[in-house]
Amino acid sequence: MAHLGSRRGRVLALPAGLALTASLGFLPSGAASAAELSDAPAAAVAADGPKLSYVVNIDGGAKTAASVRKAIAAAGGEVVVSYDRIGVIVVHSKNPEFAKTIRGARGVVSAGSTRTAPLAAQSDDSVDEGGQALTPAEVKAAAAAASDEQDPLEPLQWDLPAIKADQAHQKTLGSKRVTVGIIDTGVDDTHPDLAPNFDAAASANCVSGKADTTPGSWRPQAGESDHGTHVAGTIGAAKNGVGVTGVAPGVKLAGIKVSTPDGFFYTEAVVCGFMWAADHGIDVTNNSYYTDPWMFACKNDEDQKALIEAVTRATRYAERKGTVNVAAAGNSKFDLAADSILDNSSPNDTTPGDRVIDPKECFDYPAMLPGVVTVSATGAKDLKASYSNYGLGVIDVAAPGGDRTEYQTPDAPAVNGRILSTTVNGGYNYKAGTSMASPHVAGVLALLKSTHPHASAAALKALLYAQANEHACTNPYDIEGDGKVDAVCEGGTNKNGFYGAGIVDALAAVRK
Repeated sequence: MAHLGSRRGRVLALPAGLALTASLGFLPSGAASAAELSDAPAAAVAADGPKLSYVVNIDGGAKTAASVRKAIAAAGGEVVVSYDRIGVIVVHSKNPEFAKTIRGARGVVSAGSTRTAPLAAQSDDSVDEGGQALTPAEVKAAAAAASDEQDPLEPLQWDLPAIKADQAHQKTLGSKRVTVGIIDTGVDDTHPDLAPNFDAAASANCVSGKADTTPGSWRPQAGESDHGTHVAGTIGAAKNGVGVTGVAPGVKLAGIKVSTPDGFFYTEAVVCGFMWAADHGIDVTNNSYYTDPWMFACKNDEDQKALIEAVTRATRYAERKGTVNVAAAGNSKFDLAADSILDNSSPNDTTPGDRVIDPKECFDYPAMLPGVVTVSATGAKDLKASYSNYGLGVIDVAAPGGDRTEYQTPDAPAVNGRILSTTVNGGYNYKAGTSMASPHVAGVLALLKSTHPHASAAALKALLYAQANEHACTNPYDIEGDGKVDAVCEGGTNKNGFYGAGIVDALAAVRK
């Protein structure tokens, strides 16, 4: 999920060489249905608090939604957008008592603030993803080793043969009728390896909670993270004689930007991302992040409960519309099936503090939501990556996410244990993280959808799990080689906490 390279670490990629531990006024036209402004002016209520963003979840039909919008206005709130199809309303308010007040309105199931820091003017506070540069010597060596069928840098992509994607490409590159949505920090669609497959009509900026379709709004701006661009290349970089090759180089890519300039993925943006994907024919979404500001949102907290509910409604809606949602498991070395976990990074938009959470009640979302494909990361030796979260019954499948080269060294001509992919301004770099594992799975699902165009989301997931290559537990697991056990894998060969149903198989995905 969130990479390990950013200062606050929401996106799930790791810094290129070092600690692989956890650290990880803009309301343009959009695609939401129903009212986008409050039906009544805000009443004279307390408005001396910080301006915050909220989600309000409701049950009932159009009448209920209308009455709730009036209650929102009376409580000092302004509706940003109302997703009536799932009963989620995004609201801004300066009333410190807004959430408490609106929870008492008829038809409201839950409501909560999506952040602990006030809304502010967008800044250009960059997120350093820690990508490791590709050296000229590596470029030269790769070109010398490349066959006629390979793109120039493909020999450095050990991850493709690890899931048999190179063999799959001999049968098909995937269908242009299939689209993968990258819900992330934005995609630089001007990159020569991404431009041939990019679908601007299926792309949007969802940062405000309301879709903005202004051309180019889905791109990362100067100084912003290249994380989404890297993810996009892993999924579908074109096989065009340039640079790298994606897992499904013949499918379409869509960029759905949900990250603020300083790298926060807030609930309203994530909801918008899933709704946009569902309503614009996107077959697979990739989600390599956790939703801020809580690494784990807990159902016993009134605010956090509402955030989980809103995103759950959005993911379920997307799946009903035929979209398969894939998410990274996280880079904290956590056992997500443990009785308790120490979370010392939340809330990450103000002042975090220590809290012990129960992962059966507190969720890293969207990864731990029902129906979402949860992905752990492996390295070049097919072992669980040193940083990857794990957990029996939580991890569905595994895929290459890269690891420290000294932990898992790839076979020549590849020289780096991380994942090589596209970056902004037409470049390429290495990253590691469950952020890099998840797009491999999204790519395999795109190949599956290409092979089985009429398959439902549930059928595609069943095929993915059935075709994965089973991988038994690797105990004792001492990835650092210092004589200490770093994690314990539970479960059998066909389902365990490190690898789930196994490492995904792109070749199997293209066989009818």
